[in-house]
Amino acid sequence: MGKTAFIFPGQGAQYAGMGKDLYENIPICREMIDLASEASGLSMPELLFEENDRLNVTEYTQIAMLAVSVAALKALEERGVHADVAAGLSLGEYGALVAAGALSERDAFALVRKRGIYMQEAVPEGGAMAAVLGSDAETIERICSETDGQVSVANYNCPGQIVITGEESAVAAAGEALKKAGAKRVLPLKVSGPFHSPMLKKASEQLKEALADVELHEMKIPYLTNVTGDYVRDLSEVKGLLETQVCASVRWQQCVERMIADGVDTFVEIGPGRTLTGFLRKIDRSVKGYNVDKLEDLEKVAAELAEK
Repeated sequence: MGKTAFIFPGQGAQYAGMGKDLYENIPICREMIDLASEASGLSMPELLFEENDRLNVTEYTQIAMLAVSVAALKALEERGVHADVAAGLSLGEYGALVAAGALSERDAFALVRKRGIYMQEAVPEGGAMAAVLGSDAETIERICSETDGQVSVANYNCPGQIVITGEESAVAAAGEALKKAGAKRVLPLKVSGPFHSPMLKKASEQLKEALADVELHEMKIPYLTNVTGDYVRDLSEVKGLLETQVCASVRWQQCVERMIADGVDTFVEIGPGRTLTGFLRKIDRSVKGYNVDKLEDLEKVAAELAEK
């Protein structure tokens, strides 16, 4: 019998109204979103459910995404759906740590609120990101290394989709070189900074201080880190990896391939959107992918996957 993985999305999948039907219909979801309000000092219902300019600003996006993801996670678990392993893309790694039992919900919310602020404040002027479509990792890595200025891989999302990050001029130059080298398209991303770049070192250092006082708990299931694309089985490594993750490449494709190699054949994306489910189809179409964003999704997935 195959294994099940819970996977959690990162920034970019947020939308106004996310989590509203969960909040209004499921007590544990309301409890988690209210806890996120308490831990962050923000009104989550106001941020999540009302049209506003803050939802796409990093310092608010991160806590908003995590609040909805954890709410949906708890509702799934309450309905008898459990995972053998967890992973998350960038910010989503905090949802994975909650699923694994390593972080309490309150600590995860408080940490991610700080992480969002640190990343927003650390963003240097002149940073950019771009998605490279239809090229391979080796070519992209080589061209980044040959380009003047600071540019590197931010995300290994799936075959044919890799994101580069760094100084605006260097990202643009690398993009032109990649098109000449055969990339189908290079699309500038609408982001507020060069995330997962060494240019965010200050945010990494601030997060290290915030992590110092956080208590970690023994993991019930293993989780995978974006930094290596592999399992983390030793609790003592977690804080250092979270610190590094802010300015290191996100090895999402490698995380998924590692889980599949270990027998995972069912993936449940928990949180807003279907981004990771889309990546999954491009990584390996033979595995099953579900997503839990709305109440309707929750009921459908629970009916199909709940332990009898």
